Amino acid sequence: MDASYNLARWLTRNEHDAKDIVQEAYLREFKLFDGSHGTDARAWLKLKEKDKLARFEQSILPHLDAAYNLARWLTRNEHDAEDMVQEAYLRAFKFFNAFRGVDGRAWLLTIVRNTCYTWLQQNRAHEITTMFDEEIHSVDSDASNPATLALQSADQQILREALDELPVEFREVVVLRDLEGFSYKEIADIVNIPTGTVMSRLARARERLKQLLCNRGDLA
Repeated sequence: MDASYNLARWLTRNEHDAKDIVQEAYLREFKLFDGSHGTDARAWLKLKEKDKLARFEQSILPHLDAAYNLARWLTRNEHDAEDMVQEAYLRAFKFFNAFRGVDGRAWLLTIVRNTCYTWLQQNRAHEITTMFDEEIHSVDSDASNPATLALQSADQQILREALDELPVEFREVVVLRDLEGFSYKEIADIVNIPTGTVMSRLARARERLKQLLCNRGDLA
């Protein structure tokens, strides 16, 4: 009980909400029993809870920084990012029994990304737009893309300021690829779009960044 409460308290930042969440979790677990009662049921629940918490801490908690980084770039606000990460971790813990993979970071960031987009749709729907047609934009490799080469020489602080000006669809692929180091396939899974779209969107985002930096006078 203590371990579950501590995690819920940390995620919700509210003692009352934490108690409600833990109580709800226990009630759901008890519904799984068919004739098991009393001491055996409580012992089983306690062991199951400790095992779930231990696996969650090992697989998901280490990626808190990556979760915040993505949320910060999607929301462009530190406080909103913190709220999104807390909400995402609550969802991740709630549905952790469905986690079957080995890449906890990608699984968590998928939840973070979906949580942020739900919030954006409710609060900043005008930011979620489709800025290009993937069929008409060419894709260059990371190594040979002129925009990529130019960005590598840009001042990092100015680069981050320019990144903040990109549309959300562009920001997320740049963050996932260039800051978090995900492959195109991993980004496609997280964002739920085809790999070709990831590549096109990333190329377009880098070109837009280059233009922003040129306008600022940071690139020749």
